[in-house]
Amino acid sequence: MNTIHPTAIVSSKAKIGDNNIIHPFTIIEDDVEIGDGCEIGPSAVLYSGARIGSRVKIYQGASIAHRPQDLKFGNEPTQFYVGDDTVVHEFVTFHRGTKETGFSRVGKNCLFMAYSHIAHDCVIGDNVILANAVQIAGHVSIEDWVIIGGTGAVHQFCKVGKHSMIGANTVAVKDVPPFVLSGRFSIKYEGLNKIGLRRRGFSEEDIQIIKKTYDYIYNSGLNVSQGVAKAESEFGDNTNVKYIISFIRTSKRGIIGK
Repeated sequence: MNTIHPTAIVSSKAKIGDNNIIHPFTIIEDDVEIGDGCEIGPSAVLYSGARIGSRVKIYQGASIAHRPQDLKFGNEPTQFYVGDDTVVHEFVTFHRGTKETGFSRVGKNCLFMAYSHIAHDCVIGDNVILANAVQIAGHVSIEDWVIIGGTGAVHQFCKVGKHSMIGANTVAVKDVPPFVLSGRFSIKYEGLNKIGLRRRGFSEEDIQIIKKTYDYIYNSGLNVSQGVAKAESEFGDNTNVKYIISFIRTSKRGIIGK
């Protein structure tokens, strides 16, 4: 059974699962789907196109699946997907996709702190943390297990690789490769995210191989292409190195420097 406060405005056309709590003054529009066991805080707004998984917590004043801030948007029906067990704090804003992709999406078990923003046509992986006031521009891809510090930002069309961490007050205007630490203004490579990798079960051998790979790319005096080729010749059979090389070679904006 759902618990819906009498001051909430919930469309009869919305599809709402079981055991949800909807707090005062919340607005839920027609084309909204909510799974089971969610909690929607006071004065939150779920616009048409919102697709909410199960056990999601959305706190006060959050705005989910609002109209994208894109001048080309033609009011076409698009979606914003929120994965299971994700937490969305107060005054977070999620904008749905445009005709370019049709949707924006955040994955499972993510944490979005107060005032963070996800723009149109973004894809955010699982277990991602955005601290307070992080701003993600349109068409950004953020892979699993990424952490971005408070008031950080990611430029449109950039990619952020898995298990990487971006420091507070940092603006990423190029792609951030996987497994690394980055920070400063302008953004720079700061080393390997060793603590995060150890917490997630990476072996010391793999961590050392990843470190050596980035030493070739950033610290050897070689250019990026030469560093990648050197790492590939030495560690080309390692799964993580293969992923790093693929990420760099498919980057359209180039990777951050040092």
